[in-house]
Parts: sequence; structure tokens; C-alpha cells
Amino acid sequence: MKLNQFLTPFRIIILSYFILILISSILLYLPFSQQPGAALSFSEAFFTAASAISVTGLIVVNTPETFSPIGIIILSVIIQLGGIGIMTLGTFVWMIMGKKIVLSQRMLIMVDQNQVNLAGLVNLMKNILGIAILIELIGAMILGTYYLNYFDVWYEAYYQGAFASLTAFTNAGFDITGNSLIPFAHDYFVQLVTILLILAGAIGFPVLVELREYFSGKHEKYRFSLFTKITVSTYMFLLVFGTVSIWLLERGQHYAGMVWHEQLFFSLFNSVTARSAGLATMDITYYSIPTLLLISGLMIVGASPSSVGGGIRTTTLAVMFLTIRSFALGKKDVKVFGRELHDEDIRKSFIVLSVFIFILFTSIILISSIERDSGLELMAIIFEVSSAFGTCGLSMGITSELSTLSQFILVLLMFIGRIGLVALLFSMKRADTKTHYHYPVERVIIG
Repeated sequence: MKLNQFLTPFRIIILSYFILILISSILLYLPFSQQPGAALSFSEAFFTAASAISVTGLIVVNTPETFSPIGIIILSVIIQLGGIGIMTLGTFVWMIMGKKIVLSQRMLIMVDQNQVNLAGLVNLMKNILGIAILIELIGAMILGTYYLNYFDVWYEAYYQGAFASLTAFTNAGFDITGNSLIPFAHDYFVQLVTILLILAGAIGFPVLVELREYFSGKHEKYRFSLFTKITVSTYMFLLVFGTVSIWLLERGQHYAGMVWHEQLFFSLFNSVTARSAGLATMDITYYSIPTLLLISGLMIVGASPSSVGGGIRTTTLAVMFLTIRSFALGKKDVKVFGRELHDEDIRKSFIVLSVFIFILFTSIILISSIERDSGLELMAIIFEVSSAFGTCGLSMGITSELSTLSQFILVLLMFIGRIGLVALLFSMKRADTKTHYHYPVERVIIG
């Protein structure tokens, strides 16, 4: 097989992200990226780079205590690349150089952004980069100005605000406070701004582009796409469902004795951050096992397709639910918002969930076996694996306690979560071959 036949767009994207992780690991491992006296091993630098590229946020070292200002800048660039996608920035650089975006590059963009067709991809890349930078700058200015109340010098306030805005919008989960957002556990302004940034990053770039066109007023009767309708409705439903469910499960547990607004914001923030952001306003281990299982489920669902987040994605869950509903009602097709869903999208959603669950349980079994003598609780392992695979970053504090082999499994999960299961499966796909014959059809018993 020739090299150009082997290197399909899906394999090139996977290889590109792997090479980027290696380069980032080396940069973070170099002395100028570390604080004086910091003892950072290459495996720790590799884990940090993989976590940043996959915009997960799981850490094995304390970020501000380990990395120098130069290291933090490098980490920020890595997070930005991971958040908006390597092909987005690549396309922008290519256009600045005056180069034409050829078909092979458009194929890479389509894979990287999880799109289904080649039309309008270059404009989508321009919009993604422009919207992302604009939102991050607005967030940095708002948070930086507000942080003047917390920090003695103005540049420290804006430095913290810029990083906080970046990591919130990209749903990266990293922090340079050393304690995530726990210092702002009762500052609802910081939490609301962070929630809006998380939501903007996780809702999906095509949704943001359509919202911009809608509010621009250029179209008198603007019609949102089916993707946007399904994505927004599913995301908002899960946000409300998560908030209410966490409150119901914890009102007589961890929330006992708290005033109503503390209960509301802890529930709301954890519902939002569990969808791929990984930032925390409290020690998550205070929650009961039912709540931790619920949050694990939210992390598994994750964010929307073509966003900064991971997981099986909101549309996968929505398509599966709609298909099951149609089957229960005796219908052969799946209708929603005046449209019919494509059979290929229905098959893809069930395949994604099936493969996701298989890899998830296999990883839980492997890590549980590897760490059987460490005394780690099964719930903590389930939570950690769900967080890594959903590229969320929430943790019960066991990441650094895991063995190198277990951490490597988490790296693989974060990597797969970033590139997406569809890209992974298509990278294994052989060239299409025509079928010249069919076997007799026979029914089998299901269920």
C-alpha cells in the first residue's frame, strides 16, 4: 500500500495530534518551562501535554507550582490549539500566507471539526477563530477587571483573568490559582461569567456561527439548522436536568445546612462543568455516590459536536432517544422539528455509544486490576475514567496516585475523546470495496 493511500485524512489528523502532544511534552519538560526546583518527569510532562491538547484538565502536578510563566504561556498555546482544533489555526496561517485551501486540506478540516460535507469549511474556520478569540478577549477583560478586587497588582489580575477565560471557553479545566475556582465558591459573578464561557465553548461552533448570523439581522426570516435545534435543546435540557438532579440528591446530604443560593450555584455550576469543563468550586469528593454517578453520566455525554468538548456528544444522545421513541411508537422513520433523520446518522449514534461503553468498561476493569493493591475506591476509578474519556477534567484527586500504566490508559482515553470516536473508527476503515453478491436474508431474535 502506498503512503498516500495509507495516510487517509482521519489518520493524518490522529497523527498530527499525536505529534503535537510529543512536541508539547518536550517544550514543557525543558528547564525554562519549569519553576526553579520543580521536579517534573517526562511522563508527567507528557500527561500534562495530552491533557492540554485534549482540553481535559486532569493533572498529575500542581500547575502554578510546577510551571514558570513561560511554561504557562506554552500551556496556554497548547490549550488553544486543542480547543479550536489544529486545522483551524493551520487554515488561518495558510490563508495569511496567501495559499489556496485545496481539496485534501478541506478533507482534513472536515475531519478535525467533525463536519459531514465540504461546503463552506473555509468560512467556518474563519468564523471559529474569530468568534473564539473575541469571546476569550471579552471574558479576559471582564474577569481581569473584576479580579482587581482579588489581586494587589493589575497585571496579575489580568494575567489570571486571561488564563481563566481561555480555560473556561476551551473547557480545558486547567487553573493557575492552584485550587481551581474554589477560592470563588461564593462569588457568583465569577461563576456566572465562567458558566457563560463554558457554555459558549461547549454548545458547538456551528451554533455560534448561526446565532451570529441570526442576530446580525441580515436575514429577515432566518431558519436555524436541525443541528442547532437538536444541539441547543438537548444541551439545555441536560443542564437543567443535571442542576435539579444534583440538588435533589444532595439537599439532605452535602447541602444540608446551606442557604438556598449556595445550593443553587453548587448544583448549577457542577451541572455545567461536568459537561466537559472540569473546573470546580468545591471538593467533588464531598458528594454522595449517587451524585458522583450522575456527574459521571453527564461527563460521558459531554458537549456538542464540533465544539471544544468531548464525550459521546449531545446529538448522539438525542438521536438515540428519538430513535427509541419512534420504535416504541411503531414508526419506521425518525422525525423531529419537521425533518427526518438520516439512517446513517442513526446507525452512527448507536455505534458511537456502543464503542464508547466498551472502551469505558474495559478501561475501568484494566485500571481496577492494575491498582487493586493501591486501596483506591471503585467509584473514584469510574469517575476518573469517565472524566478522561469525556475530556472533562473533574477528579476525585487520584490522578497523581495512579501508576504510570494507569495514567497512560487515561492519556489514551483523553486522546480518543479529543479526536472523537468517529474519526478513530474511520481511521481503521479500509478502502471501500464493491459487493458483487448478496447472501439470503434471515431474521434473528433480538432482545
